[in-house]
Amino acid sequence: MIGKLNHVGVATPSIAESIRLYRDVLGATRIGEPFDLPAQGVKVCFVDLPNAQIELIEPFDDTSPIVGFLAKNPRGGQHHVCFEVEDITAAIAEMKAKGVTLLGTGEPRIGAHGTPVVFLHPREMGGVLVELMQTADGH
Repeated sequence: MIGKLNHVGVATPSIAESIRLYRDVLGATRIGEPFDLPAQGVKVCFVDLPNAQIELIEPFDDTSPIVGFLAKNPRGGQHHVCFEVEDITAAIAEMKAKGVTLLGTGEPRIGAHGTPVVFLHPREMGGVLVELMQTADGH
């Protein structure tokens, strides 16, 4: 079921500061424009790598789901990993059958790439918040 690693989510108190880090220190040359994703409570910016992406996520406002993470990790840090799946509905059914807790309503929502996503509770994922993302073309 699991596909390729799509991105690693990195929570940050400042996307602008994180862009400077990835560009000026690590030498990233392909960095997208930051954009708001109010439905998920975050601002997002993608750093393109040869084999995946870094998703920089900053709180959209004080109700953002990453506010608590940043309270514990004020400088930010690795927040989640995202794997592609061909069929998000089938992946959700499989995770439920295996006893994995889905966060939120357990129903897919549209993520930053414009495709359906769901998050799996770290409790059953070895302590890692896992995002499953349907591939753009569903294959």
